[in-house]
Amino acid sequence: YRNQTGVQRGSVMDMPLYPGDPLTPGVGAVAGAHRLAREAAKTITKIPVLPISYGDAQPLLAAIRGRPAPRQWQGGLPITYHIGPSAARVHLRVQSDWNMVKLYDVIVRIPGSVAPDEWVIRGNHHDAWVNGAEDPISGQVALMEEARALGDLLRQGWKPRRTIIYSAWDGEEEGLLGSTEWVEAHADELRTKAVAYFNTDTNGRGYLGMEGSHSLERFINEVAQDITDPETGLTVWKRAQLRQIQESNQKDRQEARQRADLRIGALGSGSDFTPFLQHIGIASLNLGYGGEDGGGIYHSVYDDFHWFTTFSDSSFVYGRALAQTVGTGVIRLADAPMLPFEFRNQAETFGGYVDELKALLKERQESVRERNQQIEEGVPAASEDPRQPRARPDTLEVPPFLNFAPLENAIERLTRSAGHFEDMHQKLGDSLGTGVDFSRVNALLIRTERTLTDSAGLPSRPWFQHQIYAPGFYTGYGVKTMPGVREAIEQRQWDEAQRQIARVSAVFLAEAELLDQAAKLLNRD
Repeated sequence: YRNQTGVQRGSVMDMPLYPGDPLTPGVGAVAGAHRLAREAAKTITKIPVLPISYGDAQPLLAAIRGRPAPRQWQGGLPITYHIGPSAARVHLRVQSDWNMVKLYDVIVRIPGSVAPDEWVIRGNHHDAWVNGAEDPISGQVALMEEARALGDLLRQGWKPRRTIIYSAWDGEEEGLLGSTEWVEAHADELRTKAVAYFNTDTNGRGYLGMEGSHSLERFINEVAQDITDPETGLTVWKRAQLRQIQESNQKDRQEARQRADLRIGALGSGSDFTPFLQHIGIASLNLGYGGEDGGGIYHSVYDDFHWFTTFSDSSFVYGRALAQTVGTGVIRLADAPMLPFEFRNQAETFGGYVDELKALLKERQESVRERNQQIEEGVPAASEDPRQPRARPDTLEVPPFLNFAPLENAIERLTRSAGHFEDMHQKLGDSLGTGVDFSRVNALLIRTERTLTDSAGLPSRPWFQHQIYAPGFYTGYGVKTMPGVREAIEQRQWDEAQRQIARVSAVFLAEAELLDQAAKLLNRD
């Protein structure tokens, strides 16, 4: 898709350790903040990195000699890829700017009329690598349109029940700087007051993408069922459902037809939801339209107004749809007497993650047994050159069985509690005048996502406190669900995996206890 001179810019800061200012991990980078020495900052890479085009990369790759690389390592350029070495020499000169500069977050606050200490937060970043028509301005203009519409409502006399905060973040591209530092600087208030965070970033033409906390899955499905898709005239929910039916396997097609709610994806990293969800434990959603272009302009000079208005959302109708989608969600969440969180879907999804972990362990066990059989039979590994002499390797240790019973029991308890809470909610309804003090119920619901965090954080990266969603340690933005357990299995750390099973089980039980308390407040019998 991209031409041979196109360059994709991007940060190589080691954000799976922590995002934000490398010198102030865990605290806001405000005046007087304690800062690490640059040499002590773990997220600044020690090896200089420079992005180049594939046109510039080709002669470097072509100069590498030695035996051909394995088939699965052969790339897409019209050359044979070799393993090395090479007689060629390359001189790379890197000049770095280590000056300190200010970031500018723009924050707008609409005070709540009934529950001013419950905050609904909406954000998009405003900085870009080059021109940034799609990333981030396509999302930022939708945010500005929402803010304009809310201003009109305020002039007509509307006042939101809860406080609404609109935020335009700076420094996202370099490492989620503006949002992370704001969250760290206001961490104590956010832990007490934040209800939810709505994030957008890029937007284009096509289908609604929904990712986020699964306690908000039903809520965002209901919003999507009330927004009209400008291309088809269907609801954006229906169009997303039809796409899933068309492009999925048989099992997922059947689920898309039969399940009341479309599943939303889990959040890894790569945008400003990260500090809200994964550091503080604030229920979050990441929303945007797309899927009808190849994305080849991403983070390049070609992401400009001409490209966007010629090949993407040429008449801005999906920008309008995004403003309608997120604006509707913000208003509904800000004005609901009782917060519209739902936990049956969440418990079902978490149970699926447990099944994935059990399947991962089984796959690793079977893979090692198969390889040991090959070793016994003298079959070389796929990456070995069969022409080279080799000593017979030792057989591998088969992964042991892990005790998943604590997780299974905790999921069963969470499922029961989620169902009981939902039954009480449906029986009572959520309108005022029921005799129930919704403020007490909401105080518990706000804490549900917090209970899925652990202040000790994940192994080797304490900044990431959420025990269910995190970017993988080695996968960049890609999500790892139940990362403490999953990555311990992947890295063959069996004792650590068993310890992480206990930790995740504990957060499930803590959330179940909160739901039991909330259900008790709703039960008037």
